[in-house]
Amino acid sequence: MRIIKTEIEIKASLEVVWKILMDFENYPSWNPFITNISGIPQVGQKLAVMICPPGQKGMKFSPKVAELSSQSQFSWKGQFLFPGLFDGEHSFSLQSQKAKTIFLHQEAFSGLLPHILPQSFFDKTQTGFQMMNQALKKRAEAQ
Repeated sequence: MRIIKTEIEIKASLEVVWKILMDFENYPSWNPFITNISGIPQVGQKLAVMICPPGQKGMKFSPKVAELSSQSQFSWKGQFLFPGLFDGEHSFSLQSQKAKTIFLHQEAFSGLLPHILPQSFFDKTQTGFQMMNQALKKRAEAQ
C-alpha cells in the first residue's frame, strides 16, 4: 500500500470549509486538482470525478462514496479497470481548532500497480493535493 498525506491549516470555520468542499458544482472555478466532480454525496453513490495532477493527463473515474460524516469526513473508493489492480481511497478530514480548520487530504493506493508505478507518479499526485489544499485555503479565507 502507498499513502499520500497532506495537511493545511485554514483560518476559517469548519462550516465554511465543509460548504466549499461539498459544493461540487463550483469545483471548476477554484480547484486545480479535482477539476470536475458530480454526483450525490451519499454513502454508496457513484461520483464522476476528473483529476489533473500537474504534468499528467487528466483522469476520469467513477468512485463510490465510502464515508460521509457531516463537517468532518468525506471519502470515496475507486478502482482502475477491476478491483485489485489499482485501487484508491481518497479522503478529506476536517478538524476544528478554535477559529481555524485543519484540513487533512490523503489517498491510500492498493493493488498491483502502485508497487510498479514510478515515484514521480506519487510525487505529482502529492503536488496536486497540495495545490488543491492551497486553493481551498485561499477560497475559504476570502469568505
